[in-house]
Amino acid sequence: MAIFYTRKGDDGDTGLLGEGRIPKFDLRMEALGSIDEANAIFGICRSTVGSAELSPILLQIQRDLYALMSEVAATPENATRFHSIDQLKVGWIENKIDELSKLVDLPKEFIIPGDHYSSALLDQARTVVRRAERRVVELLARGDIENWDLEKYLNRLSSLCFVMELVENRARGTPKPTRAKDSNS
Repeated sequence: MAIFYTRKGDDGDTGLLGEGRIPKFDLRMEALGSIDEANAIFGICRSTVGSAELSPILLQIQRDLYALMSEVAATPENATRFHSIDQLKVGWIENKIDELSKLVDLPKEFIIPGDHYSSALLDQARTVVRRAERRVVELLARGDIENWDLEKYLNRLSSLCFVMELVENRARGTPKPTRAKDSNS
């Protein structure tokens, strides 16, 4: 029988990818938790989207986020071993934004999430990615991690989420999302 617990975290600390342990409330754990939460939401998104273009993109994002979590969890002495988010990954996100942007119009007003369940989930993913980005930036500023491509990836990923939300709305039959400001006001 497989054992799914170690009892090592019962004192309120947890291990990193390397030597040492940190408190579970440490900023690094907050960043990892936000990235993990985003990954879970992307899984829900992948299972609900109606746009054929989005499923493979979402799966690749999930794979990238696992790699990104490994980088954030790595200790300084083995950071290079887990380094995988780079300019090529950032470029991939930018390329997907450019490709999908050709399918939709950029709204001139703020939009209200919720035209469709699947597109609302993409908006929720965007907000969780933004939180993860803030935590990663703080880790970078403190010198706990050094790869600034992690921040760039998360920054572009939040933009990609917005474009994917618009694409999903279009796929569900709502090419013009609900705007925050009604044009009749």
